[in-house]
Amino acid sequence: MRVVPRSTDYQDEPSIEFPDCTSVDECTIAIVPRYSETDQAGIVHHTVYPVWFEMGRTELLRANGLAYSELEKAGVFFVISSLTAKYRRPCFYDEQLDLITTCSRITRARVEHSYQLKRASTGILLAEGTSVLACVDKQGRVQRTPKFMYPGE
Repeated sequence: MRVVPRSTDYQDEPSIEFPDCTSVDECTIAIVPRYSETDQAGIVHHTVYPVWFEMGRTELLRANGLAYSELEKAGVFFVISSLTAKYRRPCFYDEQLDLITTCSRITRARVEHSYQLKRASTGILLAEGTSVLACVDKQGRVQRTPKFMYPGE
């Protein structure tokens, strides 16, 4: 698999500055399901949860002072190698939800996350999941996770 940048803007840029290390291992974002994300009964469709998980990962990265687009510019790409979702209770159109994303483990070439989706008003767990991201280069070859991705001691 070859990873092709979306535009010519994605060239290796040595001027990109990354933090010394990550310091935030958990992030909560608010989600309000849109009508287009539901079925005719107003229940969120199962295919939407992985999209929300990605939103959680993106915001966790941003909370650590990183943008995924900056990683791509530096030649660091993450691809999903594993994704799980367990649906416990339905989510409904236009209800307030909280998605808690936790970076649970970082290894030489992987970053693992866990997710909990809760109803904001009650804290009831509606869904949970995990993902494993492989760190690859532009040619899709596995590469070492950058040092700054590891949490500070």
